Amino acid sequence: MLIEFSVGNYRSFKEIVTFSMVAADLEDPNNGLENSNIFAVDEELKLLKSSAIYGANASGKSNLAKALEFMKWFAVYSFTEAPSTDEIDVEPFRLSTETEGEPSHFELVFAIDGTKYRYGFEATPDRVTSEWLFHVPKLRETKLFERNLDVIKSTKKYGANGIEKFTRSNALFLSVCAQFNLSIAELVLQYMTDKINIISGLQDRDYFDYTVQCMLNNENRSDIVQLIKRLDLGINDIQVEKKYFTVNTPQDEVSDTFQRWLDSLMQEKNVNSIKTIHRKFDDRGNYKSVERFDLEHHESEGTQKIFALAGILIAAFKEGKVLIVDEFDARLHPLISLEIAQMFNSNETNMNNGQLIFMTHDTNLLNKETFRRDQIWFTEKDRYGATDLYSLAEYKVGDDMRFEHNYLKGRYGAIPYLGSLKDAIDFNG
Repeated sequence: MLIEFSVGNYRSFKEIVTFSMVAADLEDPNNGLENSNIFAVDEELKLLKSSAIYGANASGKSNLAKALEFMKWFAVYSFTEAPSTDEIDVEPFRLSTETEGEPSHFELVFAIDGTKYRYGFEATPDRVTSEWLFHVPKLRETKLFERNLDVIKSTKKYGANGIEKFTRSNALFLSVCAQFNLSIAELVLQYMTDKINIISGLQDRDYFDYTVQCMLNNENRSDIVQLIKRLDLGINDIQVEKKYFTVNTPQDEVSDTFQRWLDSLMQEKNVNSIKTIHRKFDDRGNYKSVERFDLEHHESEGTQKIFALAGILIAAFKEGKVLIVDEFDARLHPLISLEIAQMFNSNETNMNNGQLIFMTHDTNLLNKETFRRDQIWFTEKDRYGATDLYSLAEYKVGDDMRFEHNYLKGRYGAIPYLGSLKDAIDFNG
């Protein structure tokens, strides 16, 4: 369960940006959404099942997903895949002289089996400057380890005595501890690896392959097909087959050079055949047979995207995963985007409290029937180019609660303020 994520530059003239899935105590009516759109971790902590982030182009929406993706990668792989001479892939805010040399800050608050953890680090391109891990075993937050430059102090419960000396300046202590099979470190990294999935809605090929493997392994196959059928794509079934072909070109038919190139290739390769099954009718509307379409050649890009997301969507519902999707609405009809959001908000389809966080421009979703105010977030750049992130829960809204109308009117900010485009072009030149 994701609780909070913070990112920014240390000692920045702007506050560090914090995104929270903690449900706010709202005074206005929520149309019963508090019974479906939130869930309780304990008596005090209630979390949101979904959140939508809006903002103008270049306002910083995508950077939030990219920052979390980097944090996840660096925590898991910094010890094993980053040589000692490599720079750390962080970049300070470049539009302020105050932050040019300051470290970048990353912190994640989450819950595993009811126990809350707070893990974070600060780093420059040259080194990790600080790192920390706390948990709440009972009522009070307790330190597991804390790092300041090369000085690392860990508790007996964490069990990392002596591992400090193996920690390079450009690697995270948590990553090192996991390599030495420390149970708490492995637990935290397993959560980040298995439970947090970050997807670009424009580049979803990796999850396309994930859905294919689910189909081939008969893992959630029927659920994937039912989800795609529910979204009214005209598809009655999906067939995925693994096929094999060999490169056996006769020697006398090609040149020696070309034959050597063929020999250098794999002699056997597998290809996944993905067919969508459509019903076929005669001129009187009677069902006669089925027609098999090739998914990648005959179906639309929107249908291909839905197939790509289907596997991880079902996994999020069944395993309580966190799904973060940038450009969520790209190539999707607004009603399909709405249906997916409502499935996460539903107690019927999201019984295991999976969480959806998405960046979008689709204002069709901005309504009180779909989201509580604390589920709607905005990004906006100030006059200095720094991103501000804030929730609609910070605003007092009128009785009409017309979120979409008020947003497009600019009452919440986070929209592009356009001049007259006709003045930008010299039509007489």
